[in-house]
Amino acid sequence: MGRIFHAEMTYVDFKEGNFDKAIVAVGSSENHGFHLPFGTDTLVAQAIALEVAKRVPGTLVLPPLYYGVSFHYDAFPFTLTLRPEVMAEVLKDVFTSCIRQGISRIIIINGHDGNIAPIEIAARSVKVNYPHAFLACLPAWWVTAGELLPPGTFEVWGGLGHAGEGETSIVLYLFPELCRMEEARGVVPDLPEGLEIKWRFEELTPYGATGDPKKGTKEKGEKMFRVLVDYVVRFLEEMEKRGWKYGEKSRV
Repeated sequence: MGRIFHAEMTYVDFKEGNFDKAIVAVGSSENHGFHLPFGTDTLVAQAIALEVAKRVPGTLVLPPLYYGVSFHYDAFPFTLTLRPEVMAEVLKDVFTSCIRQGISRIIIINGHDGNIAPIEIAARSVKVNYPHAFLACLPAWWVTAGELLPPGTFEVWGGLGHAGEGETSIVLYLFPELCRMEEARGVVPDLPEGLEIKWRFEELTPYGATGDPKKGTKEKGEKMFRVLVDYVVRFLEEMEKRGWKYGEKSRV
């Protein structure tokens, strides 16, 4: 297999790759408790993107976005953030550049909660302007992994949490050298059921982490990573079978 990561390619590598779709990881640069790296969201999303591209021929891996919308975390150092409107415009430009260059099938792997709304705005705007384009997103892998794995895989809060059990597990599997588990601590926040509260993170935890990172393990992380990659791969293989068509099965 030839090179698949845009940043490492020459023009010749790209032409030889016969790429007909692109995948892009969207992350953040923000505090992840006392034990995980600032780049956690980008590193994990990029790892998923690369593994998917290795298994699905013709998939170009675009450079990841290391900055996201993180101002709700910025009470904890060292968090860097874009404004939501800036993030949306950056994404529009990335997607549009890809389409103009001849690849109009774009898969987005999002690694951060604050990016969900800007991705939605950008992707829908681009789709309106380029109706032939195909854009699909894995918006919250941390939720999807819990839905795909058997009940009981996680011990606390369903594995959820910022730098919690699930996220800590997948980083322990992918990047163990970047973790400092002796510093891991978190708390399950008291959030009433019902409407979604728009919080600032310091209202939920004094540790920069929610959930229980101490319950994270490499074994759980491997399971998460594998089911997520399989999930995206199956989707792309299904779209290939469909000829990238979707919508009405027939017209009356």
